[in-house]
Amino acid sequence: MDTPVCLIDTGSEGKLCVQESALQILQQIQEPVVVVAVVGLYRTGKSYLMNRLAGKQTGFALGSTIESKTKGIWMWCVSHPTKAGTTLVLLDTEGLGDVDKGDSKHDTKIFSLAVLLSSTLVLNSRGTIDNRAIEDLQYPFIHTLYNFRVDISWISTKKCCFL
Repeated sequence: MDTPVCLIDTGSEGKLCVQESALQILQQIQEPVVVVAVVGLYRTGKSYLMNRLAGKQTGFALGSTIESKTKGIWMWCVSHPTKAGTTLVLLDTEGLGDVDKGDSKHDTKIFSLAVLLSSTLVLNSRGTIDNRAIEDLQYPFIHTLYNFRVDISWISTKKCCFL
């Protein structure tokens, strides 16, 4: 892939929808994959970090203002830098804690999907990761896993939406 594509789009009514074009790209991969996702607060350099992991200066959108740039979850499939015959799937997630969204459940869904989709999760944070930071993550993640369900309407529409 030359550029990243949207994997999970922020749809209407708070639903997160899988993009069919991204699924087609994933279905064409015939080799082992390593999936690396980055999560963290908005405007903390997640997209920049993922560009660097891809070995590029640009790719995932970078913003120059205080407004968050990434919406949903974006994907970039590149050759793994050290494992021949392996695809590195990079997942750049929407930043957490953006007060303009006004919905903490949305953050929890994005975070949980990143955890479930990845084989390696990068938690990008400000300062140190201490006991409080881990406890702050514990409730939303466990709560979401308990209540997480997939809207089965995707079977008839070929679109998968997460509630």
